[in-house]
Amino acid sequence: MFSSINASNAAGSTVLVWIEYAAILIEVLAVIIIVSAIVTALARYLVQRVAQRTADDSYHELKVSLGKSLLLGLEVLVAADVIHTVALEATPQSVIVLGLLVLIRTFLSWALVVEIEGRWPWQQAKNIQHRD
Repeated sequence: MFSSINASNAAGSTVLVWIEYAAILIEVLAVIIIVSAIVTALARYLVQRVAQRTADDSYHELKVSLGKSLLLGLEVLVAADVIHTVALEATPQSVIVLGLLVLIRTFLSWALVVEIEGRWPWQQAKNIQHRD
């Protein structure tokens, strides 16, 4: 995509450096999202456990909260990988690596959806009632 930018001239080199910084910033953002969501979810869980002294729905809420934060973090990491691969390293090998990363992260996302919702993403929700 950025083949017209020549890394040998100053302007092209500057643009590529800024693209690399953007990809790194997005990766850091993904880590911040995941870590802050984990800390927040665990704190909320502990407060609920101490206040209610029961594990009724708090464990399920913790699991759902952690799963959603991981899904969001995975999506942001995929965006960073796409930027890095397409803009900086558009070689056949890097595109194959990107494809494998996206496949692995898609599988992880599906596994998290199954864990959170109890169904595959393409299945109907269980709480929908059909009228006969």
